[in-house]
Amino acid sequence: MKLSEKEFDKVVRRAINRIPKPIRRHLKNVLITVRKRPPRDMLEELGIPPDEPFPLGLYVGASLLERSETQPPLYPDSIFIFQEPLEEMCGTVEELERQIEITVVHEVAHFIGIDDARLAELGYD
Repeated sequence: MKLSEKEFDKVVRRAINRIPKPIRRHLKNVLITVRKRPPRDMLEELGIPPDEPFPLGLYVGASLLERSETQPPLYPDSIFIFQEPLEEMCGTVEELERQIEITVVHEVAHFIGIDDARLAELGYD
């Protein structure tokens, strides 16, 4: 599956709107950026070898559990969505939309401290 950047952005918006409000409300001050794929330096920082599959998304920032009122984060929290790896794993636009939703929820979970067990309870495993 291959979509134009504009088409992919529309799918991302629809996927984000599907996220339940109690989770989605945490996206108010989070920058969501779409990239074709993660850059090499980002993969190196994460310790991902070049022969491993690309991640579908990535949260960059300080989680709510790591924050301090006396030392606010220097940069805005960001979630990166990687278009090509997502397109490669999905056969339809509907699958793509659902996978983007799952990916964003997983990245938000890193931000707000939701563990994998709770994500599974919510249907995001």
